[in-house]
Amino acid sequence: MKTGIIVYVTGDDSAIDTGKQSELIKDMMKADKVEIISRQYGHNDITDAWWSLTAKGMQRIVCVLAQCSGLGNLKLSGRQLQLCG
Repeated sequence: MKTGIIVYVTGDDSAIDTGKQSELIKDMMKADKVEIISRQYGHNDITDAWWSLTAKGMQRIVCVLAQCSGLGNLKLSGRQLQLCG
């Protein structure tokens, strides 16, 4: 089963390296695709990212909250919301 992760970023996101962070999250959570939602990068809302992952064939989609550190790294909250539909 293919897994997609939606990362919803809170706080200042100006220093995020989305490519690097996506790869780290993909490896850490054993996901096939990662979509990042932030003010500066990626999708505008969860629905947009969910649709993108669904169109790419993801059967399991999980949404997590993350906060950006001053160095541009993302710290995941640890809470997961499984999306379906």
